[in-house]
Amino acid sequence: MMAPEQPSSSLAVLTAKEIEILRLLTAGHTVKSIAVRLGRSEASINERLRDARRKTGVGSSRELARLLDSQKNWDRKIDLPANASPPDTPAALVPGARHSGSKGVILMLAAIPLAAVGLYLAAPGLENHQSTPVAAHAAAPRQPPLVGTWSLDVMRIPADERPQRVTIAFRIASDGKWSSEVEIVAPDGSSRHGESTAATDGVPVPITGNLGFADTVSLRQPAPNTLVATFGKKGAPVSTRVYTVEKDRKAMKETIIWAGESIPKLETTYFTRID
Repeated sequence: MMAPEQPSSSLAVLTAKEIEILRLLTAGHTVKSIAVRLGRSEASINERLRDARRKTGVGSSRELARLLDSQKNWDRKIDLPANASPPDTPAALVPGARHSGSKGVILMLAAIPLAAVGLYLAAPGLENHQSTPVAAHAAAPRQPPLVGTWSLDVMRIPADERPQRVTIAFRIASDGKWSSEVEIVAPDGSSRHGESTAATDGVPVPITGNLGFADTVSLRQPAPNTLVATFGKKGAPVSTRVYTVEKDRKAMKETIIWAGESIPKLETTYFTRID
């Protein structure tokens, strides 16, 4: 069902970031793939979509994206060059629309607005996008195994050491660096958190927050499903943690090697994906 016609003035209240996210939806992306592209969390993307729906009164994000794409003033709102796309969006760019033109023409038309927002998709993916929304979802780039939010299986921790909750979120920024967020809720309800952004080159970067046990971290990635993080404090190593994702992408194992002069102490903890 097509979205009801909305006056252009109702779309003028949208911010540039909301328009960018809506246009990515039009291109066939999911909330997860948009979050990876923009280096943001899925919660942040969903919040902007909710704001856009509230301000325009359109009940569906994808309907709002199609409506926005059909407006003649689309290019002006996102500061595209005047020749970036024709004023009237052709049906070839609307997910699920029937097309009478050749695939070559459809691909050429689709490539223009995609390039304007810094996207790239392989030609087979674009052809699938023009067929049906289901095919567009299948053509979206698959995220690396580690990307997502993970929750510690606290029931495997001894009762006298068991925290209430531990979560780790991994994502990849547009420059290829890994962003990590850690939250630890202690048995007494107090919370500690830490954030860092680092390349996988082994160079230590600062950790912001109040983790306490570490102030720097360096990353290595020996395999797509593995990330090695070495934590330090005041220039001295504290621990090395190896995160390995199982083939089903739903479980992650953390192997902790504690630094020290004696024989290193090894610990293993287990996480499950929660997003």
